[in-house]
Amino acid sequence: MLRLLVVEDDQRLSANIIEITADFLQGDQAFDGAEGLYHAEQNIYDVIVLDLMMPEMNGYEVLKELRKLKVETPVLILTAKDGIDDKIQGFEVGADDYLVKPFHREELVMRLKALLKRNHSGFMENQISYRDLVLNVQNKTAKINEEALVLNGKEFDLLEYFIQNPEMIVTKEQIFDRIWGFDSETSLSVVEVYMSNLRKKLKPYDYDGGIKTLRNVGYMLTLGGN
Repeated sequence: MLRLLVVEDDQRLSANIIEITADFLQGDQAFDGAEGLYHAEQNIYDVIVLDLMMPEMNGYEVLKELRKLKVETPVLILTAKDGIDDKIQGFEVGADDYLVKPFHREELVMRLKALLKRNHSGFMENQISYRDLVLNVQNKTAKINEEALVLNGKEFDLLEYFIQNPEMIVTKEQIFDRIWGFDSETSLSVVEVYMSNLRKKLKPYDYDGGIKTLRNVGYMLTLGGN
C-alpha cells in the first residue's frame, strides 16, 4: 500500500486524516516540524500532508529543507492561512497542492488521489506492472503471464516498492523504514533475508536478475530486466 505522512500538530485532525485515507494509504504521523522533517527526509513516502503553523519548524521551513535534500515527494500544504501571498510562498518552496482549513474530507481525498495518480501510473486501477508481472495492490495478488506468483505479505510489499520506484536506488534503510517501520524491533538484516526469498521466487521466471544489488549502496529494479 502507498504511504502517507501527516505532519500536523493538531492530533485530532491528524488522526482524522489517517482515518479517511485508510482505504488507499498507510499513514504515519508527526506532530511538529522537526519530527516531520526527520520522517520525510527518509524519502519513503508517496505523499505528504504538511501543516504550515507548527512547533519547532514551520511548514515552509520543512518543505524548503526537503527540496534542498532532493526529496521530491508530492506535498499537499494544509493550512488556515488562505491569503494569496501564503499560497505563492508555499508553491515557491516546492508545494504541489494547497488546501485551506476547514476543508471537506471528500476534497482532501480527491486532491491526494490526484497527486498519487500523477506520480504512480496504475494507481486508480489498483494494478502496477513490471514486464509481464502484474501486482494487484488491493487484494495483494501477483501474476506472471497469468500464472499466480505466491508471495507472503512482506515479500509482496517489497516487490511493490521496487515496481513503484523503477531505476531508482533504494537503500536497505529505506526499505526497512518503509516496510517494517521506524519503530520496528526487527534488525536491518531482515531486508537481506526477504530480498533472498523474493529473488528465489522470481528466479523460475528469470526475473530475479532485474533487481540489482549495488554493493554498499542498496538495490535497484532495472526496467531492462536481466
